[in-house]
Parts: sequence; C-alpha cells; structure tokens
Amino acid sequence: MKEYAKLGCESASDASREPISPTIVRFFAAINDEVSLLFWGLSEMTVITSKIDETLLLTIDRPPVNALDLDAIAALEHAFAAATGDVPPNGVVLTGGGQVFSAGVDTRACASYSRDQRHAMVRAITRMVARLLAIPVPVVAAINGHALGDGFVLALACDYRIAADNEAAKLGMTEAQAGIPFPAGPLEVMRHELSPELLRRLTLTSAVLNTRELLEARILDALCTVEDLNSKSIAFAKSLAAQPGFRAVKRQIRGGLADRVADLASADQEAFLDEFG
Repeated sequence: MKEYAKLGCESASDASREPISPTIVRFFAAINDEVSLLFWGLSEMTVITSKIDETLLLTIDRPPVNALDLDAIAALEHAFAAATGDVPPNGVVLTGGGQVFSAGVDTRACASYSRDQRHAMVRAITRMVARLLAIPVPVVAAINGHALGDGFVLALACDYRIAADNEAAKLGMTEAQAGIPFPAGPLEVMRHELSPELLRRLTLTSAVLNTRELLEARILDALCTVEDLNSKSIAFAKSLAAQPGFRAVKRQIRGGLADRVADLASADQEAFLDEFG
C-alpha cells in the first residue's frame, strides 16, 4: 500500500484565463433554452452551494443516497454551468450530503418515468457531464461514501479525487446488474479515465471496489479521515489553482475529452437510447 498523498495548502495566485473551446461554446449556446425549460417549475433544489475561501463547494443533497433523478441531474447541470460562467478563483469541490457521495441514477424514479422522460434523462446526464468537464479551474471530488454508476462517473470527471478512508464505502459501475446501459457522456469519461482492463472488469461484472483498492489502482489520488475530507479537498483545490499554468494545462490534457462529450451532448448522440425503454 502506498502512503496517503500529502495534501498541502498554498496561497492562491491569480490564474491565467484561458479561452473556452469553441466546441464547448457552441454546445452551451445550443442547450441554453432546453436547460431553462428543465428548470421552469423545478420544485426543489438538490445541490447545496457555498463558498469557502474563494472555493466553490457543491454538495449533492438528495437523501438518503443522493440518487439522481431528472431534477437532481438538472440541478447539477445548472450548478456546473454557473461555475463555468462565474469561475471560482480557487476551484470547485464536489461532494455528497450525509454519508454517500452518490448512488447514481435513481432507478425507482426512472421506472416511473414515461418513455420520453427516460430519454430526456439520458440526454441530460450527458449534458451534465459536459458541463462538469467544461469548468476551467480545478475540480476536486471529495468522495464521502458510496459512489456508484453515474455517481462514480461524476468523480471520474473531476480533476483530483480524495476519498474518506472507509473500507465500507463501495465504488463502481453496476449498470449491467441494474439493467441500465451507459449514456454516451459517461461512457466517454470511463474510457478516458480507466484502463481497458479495469473498465472491462468493473462494467461487465458490476464489481464494486473499496477506497483502498481504488487508491492502489490509482483511480483515487488520496485518502483521509472523513472529518478532514472537505477541508483537505478545499485546500488541495486551492493549491492546484495557485499554479499559474493550471488552466492552460487542463485544456491540453482534458480538453479533448471535454470537447468530445460536448459534441455528444449537442448532437444528442445516444446510440443505445432505445435500450432505456
């Protein structure tokens, strides 16, 4: 077992502003009207936002397991879009309320939806992921418990992943077991972030791993106590943002992925849409 990553806290400097990719700009323009319609009449926000030392803390708050229904997906999409328009200088931290990061798609809600609603949810998931990837500053996943399915994908889409040292927490992609295929956006993220061997194992067997196993597999970057999780995640987001070239290098390393998912979202390219009923 390798030692836990040391999480430092440095003073943030003014980060250079990199222009947003034209692909992502076109994607935003194409879906702004649809996002507005999704939020018209939204009865309950499921994402809590707060700012700590110029770092934006986003908390998925849909008890008991922060499962994602249409409203939660729309709320996350809106929160990620806001972080792209009004960029927090010291980065973003994404976490879950209670003792779970996110259990992924709410299968009970999905089963109650009409066919059109299920298809809308699939498209919305890819848009949500595109919005997350478009954030130009550091995004740190503070994984406080179970992260399954699209909840795990949210963590994979972040730039750095810190998890609570809890062997009971399970992370993985159980879509095959749940009978739900992957939307196009999450699939692109998984292919980018996971080795072919791990991708095959996690998806085809619905295997779940604990945090120490994923640290050893280098999917997680660090572990810490649950009590320190948010403070250390905020400190690390700040230290990443303090690097003058972070935004430019993020575009070099992750910009291609962001563009591909933005293209999928704007084109509604969902090859397995009929599999969702």
